[in-house]
Amino acid sequence: MYQTDPPRSPKEVLPTMYDLKSEDPEEPGLPDEFHDLQPELLRLTFRPVNYPADQIFVASDLNLYYDPRHPQWYKRPDWFTVLGVSRLYEQQDLRLSYVTWQEGVNPFIVIELLSPGTEKEDLGQTLREVNQPPTKWEVYEQILRVPYYFVFNRYTDELQAFGLITSRYQALPIEDQGLWLEEVQLGLGLWRGIYQGIERLWLRWYDATGAWIPTPAELAEQERQRAEQERQRAEQLAARLRALGIDPDLP
Repeated sequence: MYQTDPPRSPKEVLPTMYDLKSEDPEEPGLPDEFHDLQPELLRLTFRPVNYPADQIFVASDLNLYYDPRHPQWYKRPDWFTVLGVSRLYEQQDLRLSYVTWQEGVNPFIVIELLSPGTEKEDLGQTLREVNQPPTKWEVYEQILRVPYYFVFNRYTDELQAFGLITSRYQALPIEDQGLWLEEVQLGLGLWRGIYQGIERLWLRWYDATGAWIPTPAELAEQERQRAEQERQRAEQLAARLRALGIDPDLP
């Protein structure tokens, strides 16, 4: 390839999302069902009020390509979100991966769900091997500079939070309910409840009042209950009117 003057941008000359996909027939599957359910609950309840829905991208188990010098290197966060980027790739297509030099915006939050085989790397306790890609911690902290990084251990129900302060991750205190993120007007905490028929502690987003953000299914159930309450009130009122000799059906 001939060098141009001025040089062409990485977006033009490096592989695109269509070249760098998440699908790999040799890639091992997810370790357990929790890695399906927990990211789904996070996605369904992540609704920042200060960002339009079409400017929020949320993904789980999607390849995140981060280094234009090594375009085949990637990490695969259990859950991450990017703010201020189109929900669709170039406003028209569902993403096959997230390629930072194509998108121009890095993730704002990354969440890893600990597995016994990944715990040390998730917590930054492994060193980079010679001639090998950087660790997750190095990518999130030093290359992508992700502002917030969370690690959740479902075996001990421990949630750890790290914030990028003076170019390094520092532990952030988890309050009674969780950690409030002013930039998205949401907090992330541990909610004990039933999701998809499983009762346990789940990671979930909450609003400024401390209320847990409902899923679409929960919203539909709340609406059904409100409609049922209105129906019962109407029936009770009609019964009282009839007792007074008034026909509620007459105009």
